Amino acid sequence: MVKDIFRVGGVLALLLISVAGAVDPPAPFGPLPTARQLRWHEMEYYGFLHFTVNTFTDKEWGFGDEDPAIFNPTAMDVRQWARVARDAGMKGLIITAKHHDGFCLWPSAYTEHSVKHSPWKDGQGDVVGELAAACREYGLRMGVYLSSWDRNVASYATPEYLTYYRSQLRELLTTYGEIFSVWYDGANGGTGYYGGANEERRIDRKTYYRWPEVHKLVRKFQPMAVMFSDAGPDIRWVGNERGFGSESNYATLKRDELYPGTPRSRELPQGHRDGNYWVPAEADVSIRPGWFYHASEDDRVKSLDQLLEIYYRSVGMGCNLLLNIPPDRRGLIHENDIARLMELRKVLDQTFDEDLARGKPARASNVRGDDPQFGADKLTDGDRNTYWATDDDVREARVSVDLGGPTTFNLVRIQEYIQLGQRIEGFAVGARGDGQWQEIATGTTIGPRRILRFDDVTADRVGVRITASRACPTLSTLEVYQAPAR
Repeated sequence: MVKDIFRVGGVLALLLISVAGAVDPPAPFGPLPTARQLRWHEMEYYGFLHFTVNTFTDKEWGFGDEDPAIFNPTAMDVRQWARVARDAGMKGLIITAKHHDGFCLWPSAYTEHSVKHSPWKDGQGDVVGELAAACREYGLRMGVYLSSWDRNVASYATPEYLTYYRSQLRELLTTYGEIFSVWYDGANGGTGYYGGANEERRIDRKTYYRWPEVHKLVRKFQPMAVMFSDAGPDIRWVGNERGFGSESNYATLKRDELYPGTPRSRELPQGHRDGNYWVPAEADVSIRPGWFYHASEDDRVKSLDQLLEIYYRSVGMGCNLLLNIPPDRRGLIHENDIARLMELRKVLDQTFDEDLARGKPARASNVRGDDPQFGADKLTDGDRNTYWATDDDVREARVSVDLGGPTTFNLVRIQEYIQLGQRIEGFAVGARGDGQWQEIATGTTIGPRRILRFDDVTADRVGVRITASRACPTLSTLEVYQAPAR
């Protein structure tokens, strides 16, 4: 049904009148992102590299008794990994420096179970070191996954293991330059080799690792690194391995109540509306059915349509996307994976190449203090760090952009100015064609970003109506795009 709910008129909305003295920005609302989290939000899309002895045993989880001699890639080229990631549009790579099997991809001084006892480069190689150099060469950030569960080492589940784990973490944090992410898995404790004990060992996932002390170590050596786990402290798991975010996605969490491996993972997709920390969601998914390379999956690489759906249900729902691209037994990203990544990059480039609202005039039903620094034109100025805001007592408001004539589009991208917190809980997108407004999409939260998809619309105006906000709303962008037909 055609609606007239997006009309924004009146002289006041068109003429922004400066008042005497500066108008204060909105007061911050709720938990706020740190500088490291803001930098992470801007990355949006980066890669995971699952690579270890499992690649050569055809397993997903190694038992810990694997002979280092099986690690012997025949044509290893980490520069290819980095080049593929860059060409795919990724902003970084996270490497499984140590998975649950305990095999280390760097020559750790604290174990013999590492590349230094493999035939690869006669035991003189360092996968982590080579990747760090390749990431710098190709303009990528590098992160590390250091499994807290170790099925190889004899001391696991004893107090001595905590020293061992932190010593290895310190090696990674102090040897390879800047680390952007430190990644902790929720899998902790179970059966394993454990130095020949070949038994089951259980730990208290909440208390055993003394996580606050581990976090302090990362802060000391890599202050700009974000730490990921089910509970953060900086980034949380999205709650599934399909790469899908939630329609309602709060970037806040009661993180003190959670921990890696928490049984409350069902709460993670949405986060906590009343959370007391900023802990946004990362969506992790593999381009193949498994996380490690298996030749039997060469013809099971996700389709372009599947990857696009993942992109819009992760990045488009305010998450960051961590896409796994496992190197094969040669030590290369497989050709099938590369082909699909480049198909995805091509479509995303075609889609987001031109913002049809960039530089177009905008107006709003309310502008904070009638001050131009908070005007509706900030939505279309191409700067995602400027923003439109309303007066403090306004919770519902409307903004619209004049597209300059009939324009066809099928995507709208909006984001809040999250430096002041997440506020909006209900919105609708509308378009005006033939002089009539119609609602074309609705949503709940916005936060870091929302990308709304719909069938092709031809309109001369596009608008956003804020229907619910916990404090005066802010918006940084209103971008309009036309995705190519598929």
